[in-house]
Amino acid sequence: MTVPRTICLGFLVLITVGTLLLTLPISTTDQGWGDPLVALFTSTSAVCVTGLIVVDTGTYFSTFGEATILALIQVGGLGYMTANTFLVLLLGRRLGLKERLAIQQSMDNSALAGGKSLVLSIIGMTLVFELTGLFCLYPVFSQDYGSGYSLWLSVFHSISAFNNAGFSLFEDSIVRYALNPWVNIVITLLVIMGGIGYQVIMEFLTWLRNRLAGNRCRNLFSLNFKIVTSTTAVLLVLGTLAFFVIEYPNPSTLGAVDPQHKLLMAWFQSVIARTAGFNSIDIGAMGNASLFIMIALMFIGASPGSTGGGIKTTTIRILLAATRMALQGKEQVLCFRRQIPASRVLKAIAVVVGSGLAVVSVTALLAISNPNLSFIDVLFEAVSAFATVGLSTGITADLSVFGKYVIIFTMYLGRVGVLLFMASLLGDPKPSSVQYPEEELLIG
Repeated sequence: MTVPRTICLGFLVLITVGTLLLTLPISTTDQGWGDPLVALFTSTSAVCVTGLIVVDTGTYFSTFGEATILALIQVGGLGYMTANTFLVLLLGRRLGLKERLAIQQSMDNSALAGGKSLVLSIIGMTLVFELTGLFCLYPVFSQDYGSGYSLWLSVFHSISAFNNAGFSLFEDSIVRYALNPWVNIVITLLVIMGGIGYQVIMEFLTWLRNRLAGNRCRNLFSLNFKIVTSTTAVLLVLGTLAFFVIEYPNPSTLGAVDPQHKLLMAWFQSVIARTAGFNSIDIGAMGNASLFIMIALMFIGASPGSTGGGIKTTTIRILLAATRMALQGKEQVLCFRRQIPASRVLKAIAVVVGSGLAVVSVTALLAISNPNLSFIDVLFEAVSAFATVGLSTGITADLSVFGKYVIIFTMYLGRVGVLLFMASLLGDPKPSSVQYPEEELLIG
């Protein structure tokens, strides 16, 4: 049992347990045994923090079923190894070398030391953000629903937003609050904080603590912090402007509201497109240009060490930096006056190529098994499932049985990662002392 196999198997165990719980009569509103395929699909979507659904969550599942989904989202968002390590610490056991290696690989952290403090910091930070979201959403929901149910709505949507799951108890997701600035801002901030990565947040908090304490020592932000924050900001701005301009005259999306609310709704979809599956407008009514831009944003996804999926912001930034250096005739990949190791460049290339092949394969399978659906809808669904975003043009429930199983596997593959999944199949690489000669070849 290598570390990749442990992580992949752990997610499978969580999905299996969730499927069994969601099949029980107590999990459905009609008190009958649930559809196994619906339970498997929902459990996978929750554990993989995707948000794609084949039934309406708020009407099909009972309170117990909704609580089960929420627990799966929480564990899936934290990551199997983080949740498992926290359980080990609760039982009073010490972290062994295997647990430390698993944390290092699941969090993409180069250091083995500080595994216990890292896990506790992640748990504490998660609780702080989710409780903050709860208290911010409750005043709005309490105006429309009873105090008890509004509290449950606040808990569910806060956890779902921070973990970038996109599950909603409302039949129309967040469409009913599309013109409410407070709900839009709270949910988007939760999504951004959950998708920017734990290490980035902790690094910022450390810098803020030193500044408040009057520590004059110079705090240098890491290259990871600079790349993640700058790339995220650029993608958010570009996405907002693109949706605002393209959908401005569309009466089915932004065309029917005033310019201020147009900008708010464009901002909401720009944030959500890269990480979570909420929507404040009808995705199926958007133009093909907007859908294609959203596909690109979904494919890029969130940042490393976060609850979001995709190829990650650092990957696209490394490839852009490598392209720029190649055009300038340089052999070193530089970013923010730092040289990026060749191993990281190769890993970025592998992630993009592997992810691209996965999306192409899934799109082809969905198109073959669902010939009545348009290509843009099928491609959108495939990328959304692989990037664990959860947005849909409305075709998820209409997919064939085979297509739903394809989406289930795609969500799982996107959550564990292409490289980690392949490592679990191939095993640990064997060292080789053979060095082969170099030879030039034509490129481009």
